[in-house]
Amino acid sequence: MKSYLNLFDFTQKVNYRNEILAGLTVAMTMMPESLSFAILAGFPPLVGLYAAFIMGLITSIFGGRPGLISGGAGATVIVLIALMKSNGIEYVFAAVILAGVIQIIVGLFKLGKFIRLVPQPVMYGFVNGLAVIIFLAQLEQFKTVVNGQLVWLSGNALYLMAGLVLLTIAIVWIVPKFTKAIPPSLIAIVIVFLIVLGFNIDTKTVKDIASVSGGFPPFHIPKIPFEFETLKIIFPYALIMAGVGLTEGLLTLNLVDEITSTKGNSNRECLAQGTANIANGFFFGMGGCPMIAQTLVNLSSGSRARLSGIIASLTILTIILFGAPLIEKVPMAALTGVMIMVAIGTFEWASFRIANKMPKHDIFIGITVALITIFLHNLALAVLIGVIISALVFAWESAKRIRASKSIDEHGVKHYKLYGPLFFASVTAFNDKFDIANDPEKVVIDFSESRVADMSGIDALHKLTQRYAQAGKELHLKNLSSDSRRLLKNAEEIIEVNILDEPKSKFLTNK
Repeated sequence: MKSYLNLFDFTQKVNYRNEILAGLTVAMTMMPESLSFAILAGFPPLVGLYAAFIMGLITSIFGGRPGLISGGAGATVIVLIALMKSNGIEYVFAAVILAGVIQIIVGLFKLGKFIRLVPQPVMYGFVNGLAVIIFLAQLEQFKTVVNGQLVWLSGNALYLMAGLVLLTIAIVWIVPKFTKAIPPSLIAIVIVFLIVLGFNIDTKTVKDIASVSGGFPPFHIPKIPFEFETLKIIFPYALIMAGVGLTEGLLTLNLVDEITSTKGNSNRECLAQGTANIANGFFFGMGGCPMIAQTLVNLSSGSRARLSGIIASLTILTIILFGAPLIEKVPMAALTGVMIMVAIGTFEWASFRIANKMPKHDIFIGITVALITIFLHNLALAVLIGVIISALVFAWESAKRIRASKSIDEHGVKHYKLYGPLFFASVTAFNDKFDIANDPEKVVIDFSESRVADMSGIDALHKLTQRYAQAGKELHLKNLSSDSRRLLKNAEEIIEVNILDEPKSKFLTNK
């Protein structure tokens, strides 16, 4: 596959046609989503578009990798709805700024690397859950407001909407079979737009969501009391928003890494995302994070450089300033069809093919993460629960693997050679290996194939030493790893063990 790298890496070629067309396509799909989430949260519509412009521009230039698209994402906006209702938009802007500061701190301390702790089943669940959310979100376009109530379309309005959506899907599916010179999503949007305009078809358009006309984002310092009470109000929201944004962003970055077979920089992405959110708070933006749907639209349109994200952001600004009358006529059916195809492309269909080959606990983890993502719309919580379950399963499986071989040497000393780590989950199995009543007076545990991993392991050794001592017998440890020795040394004030082969070793008394 031909690769197109960073816009600012002049040693590599950038396919400018692909980047420009991809950027235009991304802008078309990003605007309705940003508007919808802004209205959902009770913000002025332009606050969503400003976020799309600011987030997209800053992260495209300074972010962790080419191809990643950021904007006013629903995952972070949902966190701020309660704050908006209770304290107003000025507090929201302050919380967005504070969230950006937290994200920059995460980047400075290089904590982005911990995204590597997310197992593959969690990634499957995360991606599949997002695909379902993207699809279900498109069903909202089949509703309209009647007497102040949101109701499903019916009759000719429904048939027109469904027909135009299916036409868009068909174009997106068929065009790549003939040419890949122009993104199929952009072709579909243009064709459906021209059909609706040419035949004067009465159907839902972007204008039915909100007006997109406005000026350049104005500089604005949030009008809030600068006191500790204000910090107490906004800090919990800022912390959750920062966590949700980084979780979704870094998982999306990992997904792009897999698709493009390249490597992004997670810490740089944290810094860029934080900077963009701080700018949002000062320029009337609702904040945001990387958007997986628009990122996949970007990649499927052939983009592999930073230019497409810059083009998308500048396109949104241009539309706000000059192009609103035209863009407001774009039929929502075209954008809905494109996003449905994105949802289909996002779903990891391979997870079904390999389901019968995966361990049952991995299937359970994937389904759990997907369900939490779909029903709670809390991506950070879904991933956190998935990681916790994975960690517990790993601990359980590791605990079952601890074993010991037993032998008695020519001096009558019994040797237990331990295999597997000694930690909180394996302590019970470890204790069951020893026959204190029938063991000889001297017993040695060989740790050459094992290690002491935590305080529970240290405590188990301490108690086992005491039990042998109460039986009038001696227990010694040998071949301890350096980190195991360090743990025991740090705990020598409260434990009692014999280390057989340590220089100047002594019996550590319990104090």
